[in-house]
Amino acid sequence: MNLFRFLGDLSHLLAIILLLLKIWKSRSCAGISGKSQVLFAVVFTARYLDLFTNYISLYNTCMKVVYIACSFTTVWMIYSKFKATYDGNHDTFRVEFLVIPTAILAFLVNHDFTPLEILWTFSIYLESVAILPQLFMVSKTGEAETITSHYLFALGVYRTFYLFNWIWRYHFEGFFDLIAIVAGLVQTVLYCDFFYLYITKVLKGKKLSLPA
Repeated sequence: MNLFRFLGDLSHLLAIILLLLKIWKSRSCAGISGKSQVLFAVVFTARYLDLFTNYISLYNTCMKVVYIACSFTTVWMIYSKFKATYDGNHDTFRVEFLVIPTAILAFLVNHDFTPLEILWTFSIYLESVAILPQLFMVSKTGEAETITSHYLFALGVYRTFYLFNWIWRYHFEGFFDLIAIVAGLVQTVLYCDFFYLYITKVLKGKKLSLPA
């Protein structure tokens, strides 16, 4: 554990809490992509099945349980509790174009051809693109609520900190994971345009609107 990973975990947890609070307080999931949240639930489930076989630390175990529980709670809120407010007409990204290629890639490119390792690799690949339905939804509506923008920004910060985490681990521990680094770079790049809009608009008190 190093500072960058810890800050990344906190940013990730903050993003999830912001989203849950936004939905619960407003009693609405308007502007939230249910498809992205389902993908994140799949990501956490596939990645953390080792909960039952591999104990690392109390911190690690607690974070895994929190991520899984929160992701499924979010999905439940969107598709059950506040289903009437879900904007399915704009949440139209074809997720099979993300799930199938990343699943195939996980079978072809992995560290070890075992069930848990393939699932872990699949989760890394899928997480790198899981936000695309949300970004696509924002692009279709042309704008995002402030709290949704904060959620997306916190997710982007989480990935950025994790890139620094990999750099730190390579420099001080000699650890290098090409799969995680490349997937993290892809995910961070997807947020770059959003980062610019967030800094130039949302932080100045303006509503985030995408250019036509």
